Amino acid sequence: MTTIIEARELKKTFRTRAGTVEAVKGIDLDVHEGESFGFLGPNGAGKTTTLRIFATLMAPSEGSVHIAGFDLLEEPAKVRERIGFVGQGHGSDSQMTGRGELFYQGRFFGLEPAAATARADELLKAFDLAEAGDRKTNTYSGGMRRRLDVALGMVNRPELLFLDEPTTGLDPQARARMWDEVRALRDEGTTVFLTTHYLDEADALCDRVAIIDHGKIVALGSPDELKRTIGGDVVTLGVSEDHRDLAMTKSKSEAYVREAVTEDGAIKLFVENGDAAVPSILRLLDGASIPVETISFHRPSLNDVFLQQTGRSLRDEPGG
Repeated sequence: MTTIIEARELKKTFRTRAGTVEAVKGIDLDVHEGESFGFLGPNGAGKTTTLRIFATLMAPSEGSVHIAGFDLLEEPAKVRERIGFVGQGHGSDSQMTGRGELFYQGRFFGLEPAAATARADELLKAFDLAEAGDRKTNTYSGGMRRRLDVALGMVNRPELLFLDEPTTGLDPQARARMWDEVRALRDEGTTVFLTTHYLDEADALCDRVAIIDHGKIVALGSPDELKRTIGGDVVTLGVSEDHRDLAMTKSKSEAYVREAVTEDGAIKLFVENGDAAVPSILRLLDGASIPVETISFHRPSLNDVFLQQTGRSLRDEPGG
């Protein structure tokens, strides 16, 4: 399996008036050619900083990175020839047409006028923008502008495409359409590296996911592999605030409860078998005169992985 990104001991620090901020704290990472890889984490986790380093938009403070076999620091121009980058904000000029944007992007990458025109036509068709190609982009919907952003990132036929929060702000229909575009790019052989704070997006689009928090990768694997690290079921208990501490103490004392954490005022218990655990937990709490308001169990999710690794829920965090 060919490695297209190889990062070792990657670090990035910023100096501010308040002191030094460590945005990235020693990341080791290999991304394989042809896969869809995701960074999942909250705002401030280091996702965008790492992505901008990989895209040669920011220099690392320490560590080494190789992209498609080229040293990021020594051969940045070679790296740029092989990548596309789509940032969080819209990259198009609101007074330009979609076709014009794509044409000039092609010229920027050294295409002759005829080739740039042909590439613009090809991408407008591929991203279902042909009918809107001669309209100014300020007339586009949010989903159309985001598809144009991705098309602009594909003008140079990159081996590796970086997508930073590709569906933030999109309505459900536009978001689903963007998912289809990402899947199509991967199926055509493009390596896709995306950042997201959406659990369902990482689950649906990524062959492998790195959960990143406070500048460090805390878990790495396919979505299914990560969920299997928890194993068993997750039982969620709703009890009043007055009884929560005692309920937590009682539950944690049971051998079938591997771990207990709180989320949104509820208690989450990681157990081997939810069917067997639920009646046992009810008997335990009833014996301690702790009234149970709600109880349920489910198979582990990526949010449960994040919760187990960090002690808090990703759903509670602002994305970015």
